[in-house]
Amino acid sequence: MYTDTLEIMAKNAVKKKEMLDKSIARYLLHAALAGCYVGIGIVLILTVGEPLLQAGSPLTMTLMGVSFGIALTLVIFAGSDLFTGNNMYFTIGALSGATKWKDAGKNWVWCWIGNLLGATVFCLIIVGSGVFSHASSDHMLFYLAAKKMNLPTVQLFFRGILCNWLVCLSIWTATRAKEDTAKLILIFWMLFAFITSGYEHSVANMTVLTLALMLPHPETITIAGWVHNLSIVTLGNIVGGALFVGTMYWLVSPIKTKFTKGKQQEERKEMKQVASTDSATLQAK
Repeated sequence: MYTDTLEIMAKNAVKKKEMLDKSIARYLLHAALAGCYVGIGIVLILTVGEPLLQAGSPLTMTLMGVSFGIALTLVIFAGSDLFTGNNMYFTIGALSGATKWKDAGKNWVWCWIGNLLGATVFCLIIVGSGVFSHASSDHMLFYLAAKKMNLPTVQLFFRGILCNWLVCLSIWTATRAKEDTAKLILIFWMLFAFITSGYEHSVANMTVLTLALMLPHPETITIAGWVHNLSIVTLGNIVGGALFVGTMYWLVSPIKTKFTKGKQQEERKEMKQVASTDSATLQAK
């Protein structure tokens, strides 16, 4: 039923593994781009949300949700590597036999670091630009950061699950869609749902929390709060993407573990046959 999509996901996991194995530096750069692209979306929704928050508008989160689609659109269409998406890719890759679980762990660590690197550099650029230089203590940025840093652990964990369930569904459905217009619409709806609902995304929070710490901020914003939020939300994101999307669709697929391994075996046989033919041709000459 979902064999074609699962095979695409497994192949993407292999490509990502090979890229990381070949050069950690290049992979970090690729992952850093995703951190920057998500940061672009965060700055946009903060800019949209600030005047609405001050006006007490009930549509604040709704309009912020409408604006965030640019983040994943850039990640997918421009090209980069996002930690939360890889939670799904490498789960499918490992379950199908295309990659191993240790490859998943290795990728998730380096991709998370790369995303953080990109988000941090982007925050430095934003600080230098002066976009938030006159932000008061009740600015949307500080309001969101303080709220995220002080949420209970259990709430952060489950909000992280819900968030990456939607983010990975946006990637999954966009992969299944044929037209770019359909892909854009699907990305929009999934991200609209997670932002408007108030869920937690580790890479998005890298920009929100880091930027809040870099600027003059109220006492409710702390490094301990940064660690608290990102550590718990990251775990929730892994569960949301790996279990609720990657594992679920792999279990639903009627072919399950055989299709990727079988495909690899066929490719190896073809390569051996080609090598044997070439060897025989050279000997004949």
